[in-house]
Order: sequence, then C-alpha cells, then structure tokens
Amino acid sequence: MTLTPVSTGRAVDDDPRRYEHLSTIRLEDPEAVARAAKSRRRHPGLKAGRQNFIVAADHPARGALSVGSDPVAMADRRQLLDRLQIALANPAVDGVLASPDIMDDLLLLGALDGKLVFGSMNRGGLAGLVNEFDDRFTGHTAAALEALGADGGKMLTRICLGDPDTVATLEATAKAIDSLAERKLIAMVEPFLSVRENGRVRNDLSTNAVIKSIGIAAGLGSTSAYTWMKLPVVAEMERVMAATTMPTVLLGGDPAGSQDEVFATWGAALSLPGVQGLTVGRTLLYPADGDVAGAVASAASLLHHTTEIPE
Repeated sequence: MTLTPVSTGRAVDDDPRRYEHLSTIRLEDPEAVARAAKSRRRHPGLKAGRQNFIVAADHPARGALSVGSDPVAMADRRQLLDRLQIALANPAVDGVLASPDIMDDLLLLGALDGKLVFGSMNRGGLAGLVNEFDDRFTGHTAAALEALGADGGKMLTRICLGDPDTVATLEATAKAIDSLAERKLIAMVEPFLSVRENGRVRNDLSTNAVIKSIGIAAGLGSTSAYTWMKLPVVAEMERVMAATTMPTVLLGGDPAGSQDEVFATWGAALSLPGVQGLTVGRTLLYPADGDVAGAVASAASLLHHTTEIPE
C-alpha cells in the first residue's frame, strides 16, 4: 500500500478493510507479534551529537483522543496507523513511543525495522478520571519491553501537591525506573507539576514549575544511570535545561499556536546542551493542513546532527 499525505479527518486509503489482516493475525496467530519483535532489525544505536526523532502514539490508551477542537481526532485506528506509517517512512524519524496495542500493530506491519522503540508504561490516569493523579502502570512492563527488544519505557509523572494520589505515582515511577535500569533500558520520565481546576487536570507550564518537576523526577529510583527527561518547551528553556544533566527529549503536546510558531520554539530549544531530540505525536500526526509527511519533514529539519549513524 502506498501512503500519501491526506486531509485531516480523511483516511489515506478509504478501503475500510486495509488493516483487516491485522485482525486475522491476532485471531489465528497471536504469537506473530513476538516473532515480529524478535526478527526486527534494531536501531544502530544512540550517539552524542546526533539528536533523535521519536513519534509518540500512546494518547488513546489514556482516553486522550482530542487534537485541537476535534474531541475524537485520534479515535479511528486505521487513520492513526496510516499517519504513523507516513511518519515512520521518513528516514529521519528514529522511532516510536507507543502503547502495547499500537506497538503490536506496528510490529505486525513491519514498520519498526531499524527504529528505536519505547513502550508506554502508565496509562491508568485516564483523562477526566476522578482520581486521575493515581496514574497506575497499566501498559508495558520492563520485562515485556525487554522481551520485545525495546530500547526503553516512558512514564507520565504528574505531581499534584494537593492530591494524596501523587505519592503512589511517584513510588510506582521509582520502581519502574529501577526495573528498567536492571535490564539496561532507558526510563523516559515525563514530569509535570499539575493542579485540578474545575474538575480538569492542568499542567503548570511556567518555567519554575517545570524546573521543580525536574528536580523531583530526577531523584526517583535507586539509580539515574538510564533515566532521560521528556520535557515541554516553555519560556526560558535555558534555565530549564540547566536543571538537569540527563539526556532530554522535547515533547509537543497539543499546542495552540501556528505550526511555524511551534517549530520556531522547538528549533531554539533543540540548540541547547543536553537536548537529545524530539518526541512528538499529535502536532505532527494531525497537522492543521493534513500534510503529515510535510510536518514530519519540517520537524526533522530542526534536528542537529554532528555525527553520522554507523552503517
């Protein structure tokens, strides 16, 4: 199947059966997922001086389906897989961050050959849940990621000083970091200082709040040897990056500004010491103009590479 850019809200290929073979494999040969993971060619390896570009696709598992004003933009799995394959086809895209269901689909499609693979570990803090801050680890485990031949796991770590569930999330995050480190896998920690306002969780994106969240998250676990930060791009990113020595990837979120404005802020942040690249999802998979390939190419052009990937 040839994939081409599409308009937002319309599938690349309108054939509703284009992924029917995935259902058949899952029904008749579920072990095919493990075989695909075992036979997958691995990424050539992380190198200083070469920033990485990872596409994020773990939002639906937390019930977060909205993009911009569309509350169900990510609901159609066929369109999401179309868009992910467009993104992953760009050789500048190093890999994917995904929940187990999406990861398994991509493995069966052969879309992860030569890519970095990060699993999404805690998806229990559903968007809008009454106890959203009790963010249980309901996705990938460290053992499962090791078996898949993954490079690491990501954990959302929202810290609400007014919610007692925060301490359980911090403890679970620390244990997950240790479990990953025991297997020499990367722990990609995504911290926020958060509050609940009018029944909704809001992440505090002020510079000082992001810096404070880094200090808390960086101290989790019995070792930080394999810990990365996944941080939002906010004002005064120089101060933010001065708060950590850990490799850091920048997240995209669901920005309100124009694509050009967003890319300009990413470009400035990518020039800072310690920034290892981008881990972006909705902004690139569901761009306002519908051109996924164009958005991915534009983002890739922002990355800094002073070393080459070995053959």
